[in-house]
Amino acid sequence: MSDTSKTEKQKMLAGELYLPINDAELVAESQRALRLLRLYNQTTETEQDKRIQTLRALFGAIGEKPQIVPPFHCDYGSHITIGDRFYMNYGGVILDCNKVHIGNDVLCAPYVQIYAAYHPTNPTVRLTGRELAAPIRIGNNVWIGGGAIICPGVTIGDNTTIGAGSVVTKDIPANVVAVGNPCRVLRSVDAPP
Repeated sequence: MSDTSKTEKQKMLAGELYLPINDAELVAESQRALRLLRLYNQTTETEQDKRIQTLRALFGAIGEKPQIVPPFHCDYGSHITIGDRFYMNYGGVILDCNKVHIGNDVLCAPYVQIYAAYHPTNPTVRLTGRELAAPIRIGNNVWIGGGAIICPGVTIGDNTTIGAGSVVTKDIPANVVAVGNPCRVLRSVDAPP
């Protein structure tokens, strides 16, 4: 039985099944994000002030000196919080159907994908068009290697390195190097390579 007292957006942010299709609020927020992303992705390397201004309009909150190399894509933008000196290289994707909190001094190599959104595994439920989302938290001073995928509901601790091509399906603690599919802790950041 579904809770009719909640809007689809409230269900989405609560991690409950929600129906984004034809929901006026979610469609309007998605269209707003698409417009801002089009503007952002058309900027040139000499338009840094315009890029930052567009990110401030797109994201829920941003820290000082963010750099996101176009092209960049997200669902809504308004559920994304980034700290100071965030850097994301080419082809970054953040599906922010739930809160995505990224700390200070986080570096993302090309084609990093951060997915708060997912679909039900039950095919009957999936055919209804309903979706799910779980929040993601990335700590301070994290480096995420090229092509890594951060899955819904994951937390990555401070000072951690995620290896290129990793698929992070579970929480990763602070101060480690983690790699693989699924991503596993390889060693402490202080241990010799």
